[in-house]
Amino acid sequence: MGEEGATSESGIPQFLMSNTLVLNGALFLGILALHTLLEDSTINNNLVSTALLAMALALLIKSADVFIEGAKGLAHRAGLPEVVIGLTIVSIGTSLPEILVTSTAAADIPTNPEIGDLAIGGIYGSILVQITLILGVVVAFRGVKVRPSWLKRDGLIMFTSIGLMTLFLFTGAGMSRIEGALLMSLYVGYIYWLLSHRDEILEEELSGGEQVERKLNRTTTAYGFMVTSGLLLALFAAHHLVNVASDMAYAFNVPHAVIGTTVSGLGTSLPELTIAFLAAKRSQGVAIGTLIGSNITDPLLSIGLAAVIHPLALTSASFGLTAYIIIPATFVGTGVALIMMRSQYEFKRWEGVVLIVIYLIFLAALAAERTGYIAL
Repeated sequence: MGEEGATSESGIPQFLMSNTLVLNGALFLGILALHTLLEDSTINNNLVSTALLAMALALLIKSADVFIEGAKGLAHRAGLPEVVIGLTIVSIGTSLPEILVTSTAAADIPTNPEIGDLAIGGIYGSILVQITLILGVVVAFRGVKVRPSWLKRDGLIMFTSIGLMTLFLFTGAGMSRIEGALLMSLYVGYIYWLLSHRDEILEEELSGGEQVERKLNRTTTAYGFMVTSGLLLALFAAHHLVNVASDMAYAFNVPHAVIGTTVSGLGTSLPELTIAFLAAKRSQGVAIGTLIGSNITDPLLSIGLAAVIHPLALTSASFGLTAYIIIPATFVGTGVALIMMRSQYEFKRWEGVVLIVIYLIFLAALAAERTGYIAL
């Protein structure tokens, strides 16, 4: 709006005094304190671990928000169109928790092979929860129009990416470093294509009536500091989340893939839920574009980077569960969502309810497998 030029821009000192950084600092100190308490054998470790897991998730999400805001500010200053920022910066930013969790888990595989199940389960769980539960909740509250280009381009790329990730995991001895590098290269190629066609994409979005709003209320230095501090805090939170989730899986005798698919998958998808809700209130379906973009980032960049750090393979403890419940559910949920998008290029509210039900059926299948009603 017209007042932007008159608005004074805040710098690093103002950001250091902001409520956001104070909250992140409090979560950081809280995690350190709880980690110290875990060393005390006289305290209920399960209770402390649960609190530590919740605080690590909270810090991961809040620090990812700081990273996204900083990255968007820098991208705006570089003159990138809003839609390209959404498909690149925001998609990478909202996937930052998944990227960090899978990479951290991959680094620990040499000493704990089962933690690879957490990384793989977390990616499939994140994709499934975004395309069914999160998209379903957004659509159930407000029907959403769908752009044909999302299906022809991004929707197809999303489904193909999930298929390619699955193919690599189940051929040979798992996903090798070369295959991981190939997935990352495909993602870089996708980003390059978006950037090289940004003018065409922007023209298409504006012709559909998208509102572009640019708010630059911080200095370039402040935005750079936000990117750096957000990334460092997110790395710290991801490290603790992976360690605590792995310890809890052992303590409760739950397969790492289940923890990854539910606790980690749902928790790391909270940034997408927040942004999808905000976008659905003020745009013609940017919510769907955000979720699709994130679900391209996860199977290409997140899992690709993890495989480059250390080759990924499912252990026998989680192979059946992942191969026969988690992965089929992911393909079914994604396929149903894409078919619904194709129907008159509009998401109706009842279709959102159907997507939510698909996720609930998936949770019921996990529970049935754990209680022995389903034998794998």
